[in-house]
Amino acid sequence: MKKILSTLLITAAISGCATISSDNAAPSSNKGPKNIIMVVGDGMGPAYTTAYRLFKDNPNTTAIEPTVFDNILIGRSSTHPAKVSGVVTDSAASATALATGHKSYNGAIGVDVDVKPLETVMEYAKSIGKSTGLVVTSQINHATPASYAAHVKQRKMYDKIANQFFDNRIGEKHTVDVMLGGGVSYFKRDDRDVTKDFENAGYQYIDQYSQLASVNNDQLLGLFAPVGLPWALDDSNKHRLKAMTEVALDRLDNNDNGFFMLVEGSQVDWAGHANDIAAAMAEMDDLAVTIKYLKEYVKTNPDTLVIITADHSTGGFTIGANGDYAWKPQVLKGLKASPEAIAKAQTAKALDVSMLNDKLGFELSKDEVSALTVAHKAGGKALYKAIKKVIDIRTNTGWTTSGHTGVDVPVFAFGPSKNTLKGQVDNTDIAKTIFGLLGK
Repeated sequence: MKKILSTLLITAAISGCATISSDNAAPSSNKGPKNIIMVVGDGMGPAYTTAYRLFKDNPNTTAIEPTVFDNILIGRSSTHPAKVSGVVTDSAASATALATGHKSYNGAIGVDVDVKPLETVMEYAKSIGKSTGLVVTSQINHATPASYAAHVKQRKMYDKIANQFFDNRIGEKHTVDVMLGGGVSYFKRDDRDVTKDFENAGYQYIDQYSQLASVNNDQLLGLFAPVGLPWALDDSNKHRLKAMTEVALDRLDNNDNGFFMLVEGSQVDWAGHANDIAAAMAEMDDLAVTIKYLKEYVKTNPDTLVIITADHSTGGFTIGANGDYAWKPQVLKGLKASPEAIAKAQTAKALDVSMLNDKLGFELSKDEVSALTVAHKAGGKALYKAIKKVIDIRTNTGWTTSGHTGVDVPVFAFGPSKNTLKGQVDNTDIAKTIFGLLGK
């Protein structure tokens, strides 16, 4: 049954609280997949998946080995926002398109160009009796996850989005059953402690990775950092997205009517914005390991469809730069920390070259030491930028922007109905397809 968002709902959602009718909350009888998992590699344009293949290649073999992405590619998607915002999207407009099937303006979270709330695939899945979850490496109220569960005018209304995660209802139920990622500072505030609201409503709340092993509640809120999680290169668990996804699936799996889940490798995008190829490849590895786990999950749960795409591409990342036909990702394999963390660790007045060599995994040349010494004197941000430049030169990596680009992005899928998005599609087609598979 199609649901119509009333004027009352529109007003309520924009003011910070929405209740969506539960008149069709009975278990779905559609013949689509029982479970649908939507995976977003934020910022993961086509250069990133190609680079990851080269990064993971075994240099001792003649062939370049395929990665988990290569045998599940089914097509590509356009990403442009509504015309009012031109042709290059931000994460909010693209996530709104992926979640609702409607184009909107850059900055929009779950609303159309007239700032009216749009029903999301997650909300519809909840309304037909499925469990819902989201697992991200950003804060959980960041643009992509927010667009599946909230409705606000602008993406940076983080406190209001956090409130809506609790206040918005599908009938009498909260929109999302399992939420894992970062964002403590937005949920625990002087004016309101949303984590307590969830606990009082019966959710289990955790704030340490170690607590994932003791989760015993199908309604779960886990916030593991003040804002986004640390870079994968710096985190205590390099594959934290996989770890969180495993726990989320364990909880969502308890619903006989199935589930809808969003998984986002959020910080591929952040690495692209920072023009940080070392961080980018580590984030891609976290995402790839998660997808490998999902492939194993589908083997034992063949009624599960997994769709993977990017919301846009970030950074204008180039494999090969300056006219040199080469890219040398092996340079990245020895890093023991992110370039940002390496720069922050240089707290002494004099540059600690031995520390740099150790953390970078290679020995700096005299010219590189001289450049980094000058940058160190200018401060931590300058040193971070200089370290990235050293790595870019050694790998022959290029960047054209610190923002997004308008290129089409790859679409991957496996499981039942995987070919429903085969070929050239638009990002809105992904949501429309999911709605259809859910029986709407």
